[in-house]
Amino acid sequence: MKTDKTSSVKTHKSHLNKSLWIIIIAAVLLELLSAVQYYSTRKLLSDELEKREEMGLRMKAIVIKNTLNSAKNTLLDHVWDMQRNLEEPDSMFGVAKWLVRMNSTVKGGGMAFIPDYYPQKGKLFEPYARRSDSTVLVKQIAGENHDYTQREFYYSVVSSNKSVWTEPYEDKEGAGTMVTTYSTPIHKNGNDDKIAGAFFIDLSLDWLSDTLNSHQSYPSSFNLLLTEGGKILSRPADSHIKSNDVEQIVAAINDSTIERHSSKSSKIKIIRFESENDGADGSIFYANMKGKPHWQIVAVSYNEEVYAPLLRLRVMMMMVMLAAFGILGFIIHRFARNAQKLGMANLKQERINSELSIASHIQQTMLPNAQDEIPDRPDIHVSGILLPAKEVGGDLYSFFIRDEKLFFCIGDVSGKGVPSALVMSVTQALFRNAANQDSSPAHIMQTLNTSSCRNNTTNMFVTLFIGVLDLPSGRLRYCNAGHEVPVIQESRSFLDVQPNLPIGVFEDFHYVQQETLFDKPTTLFLYTDGLTEAKNQQRKLFGNERLIKVLDDNPSESTSDILQRMIEAVRIFTEDTEQSDDLTMLVIRYTPLAQENILKEELTLNNDIRQIPELNKFVDSVAVRLKIEKPMAQSIKLAVEEAVVNAMNYAYPMGTNGEISVRAIADCQLLRFIITDKGKAFDPTQIKKTDTTLNTEERPIGGLGILLVRELMDSVNYERIGDCNILTLGKQYNNEQLATGN
Repeated sequence: MKTDKTSSVKTHKSHLNKSLWIIIIAAVLLELLSAVQYYSTRKLLSDELEKREEMGLRMKAIVIKNTLNSAKNTLLDHVWDMQRNLEEPDSMFGVAKWLVRMNSTVKGGGMAFIPDYYPQKGKLFEPYARRSDSTVLVKQIAGENHDYTQREFYYSVVSSNKSVWTEPYEDKEGAGTMVTTYSTPIHKNGNDDKIAGAFFIDLSLDWLSDTLNSHQSYPSSFNLLLTEGGKILSRPADSHIKSNDVEQIVAAINDSTIERHSSKSSKIKIIRFESENDGADGSIFYANMKGKPHWQIVAVSYNEEVYAPLLRLRVMMMMVMLAAFGILGFIIHRFARNAQKLGMANLKQERINSELSIASHIQQTMLPNAQDEIPDRPDIHVSGILLPAKEVGGDLYSFFIRDEKLFFCIGDVSGKGVPSALVMSVTQALFRNAANQDSSPAHIMQTLNTSSCRNNTTNMFVTLFIGVLDLPSGRLRYCNAGHEVPVIQESRSFLDVQPNLPIGVFEDFHYVQQETLFDKPTTLFLYTDGLTEAKNQQRKLFGNERLIKVLDDNPSESTSDILQRMIEAVRIFTEDTEQSDDLTMLVIRYTPLAQENILKEELTLNNDIRQIPELNKFVDSVAVRLKIEKPMAQSIKLAVEEAVVNAMNYAYPMGTNGEISVRAIADCQLLRFIITDKGKAFDPTQIKKTDTTLNTEERPIGGLGILLVRELMDSVNYERIGDCNILTLGKQYNNEQLATGN
């Protein structure tokens, strides 16, 4: 029995020890949790205080600047009145009186003329108006005891011929209080080079204290206003503000050796200090006002007031903690479950972020690369960039060269994010497919519109600009579907564009194309509205004028440099404001080739296939003169023959007579055959492939098709200019003897 009791006691003690340890561990855990919450909340409060003080300083700076600008504008608005009465010295008193009446914040104002400007008024003449309660008193204050020529508001203006704000000073003779003065030069007879004196207005600094300390977050918080050099302009009038603290704060700001750091926005500086009076610690927030005068606005807060609610909360939590052990198991259970949910949520978010990152990478890889799409050629340079507002965007651009034509487009899908990115990828693929089969921008646009309107249940649309630039001739054909108008850099003008509806709106809409000629080096700048509608912190738009100015600053730079400079201009303008819309730009620089030709020959044929032997002799003679090797010469002859036969068969219907001109033009590297006819519009690049398995003897004339011509020649280009079909075949060759003149 005794043994059982002893065992029971031991068991009870064991349970007590376990419970005690559980309570101790729980207490430690709760204390740790309380400490974490306390310091996290303290950090949040500190960040919130920083943001609030930064906003408060900004708003008070705006109020002060508005007051100063209002007084300044009042003075400038009365310059004309003073100027027109300059010949009548007594009228200056009325001007000064009216000047002070017009602005309630103005303490006084007047004119200080150069010595002996009005001999009848004495050497120094300073008519001055001063506000006194509800009246304005006017008098001449210059004299033996008041030599205004030694005052900053006078000599700075007269010596520099510029308007100035003065450092605050005590004006005993005029305003009778501490003032700051805005002064502007008085010119004789409207001549800017002849100074008659200074026209000035005085602002009392009494209103600054009320303005700065009108709304405070905490009872002991206060604001100061300092000059650029650290002199106190305004300080709080409340008796609870310790004078020693004010002096200590000003000294800390002026002491460059004291540690300070910038706010997250880098717009204010922050200094931590401890009061020499009672050891209370706090924070100093200060920033410089923009523009003139260069004053400093200071806000001071004490930690005991900032964190007082947090301290009370901590005490309450400690009390609650003593009563929380009874439900400790439930708390731990809930905490563990919430932690598990949080972990799952984080994993889910990480998976989403990873997928978005992959989608962004895929979208960027879908964009064309100039090195891949455009071979190394001197006549065309293209650079593009897409900067999505989110991980993925709805803007697009594309370009490639086919048949000596540069096909390009730029577009903006309505909306943002993943849905727009999906439409973007489909539109880009549709453009590539349609442009590989057609050379008309309007037809390509029509094809894209038809595809975009089908099953468009989300009502998304795309603004799009499509262009086709013929590289040999410089002729640009284009079609605009509600997109931003491109800019021609050299002329600083916008391309003449006829608006059409965006694609995806009405399936039966008819798109109209336009054309222009680039007969000299031309740079075309294309962009989406994310550029011109980029906003700064004042909600102002980047706009077309800034766009033109950036393009005009350095017209000789490369296309990639243009993009980088435009991006930098937007960054500076928006002041790193979060990007609100996708931004896409495409720069195309076209330089017509102007090389010296070593051969120019022309042959005119009738629309008669029996003249093909004469054509072959012509091509053979060209090959001999250029010393082209026989295998290449045979390939060229076969391609030219096929192209001419196609023109005879298709451009001129049966029974129609006409002529076909064949011109051979060559420099030391490129041989071109330009085949021209005045038959019906006929694009041989659209002819379907025929049987190429037959040998030369069995092959019917004209039966190989344009695909064989493309295999034999390096470039094939068709253009319909006026009433002429023009087909240009190009072949690269290299004859060093011709290049050196041997």
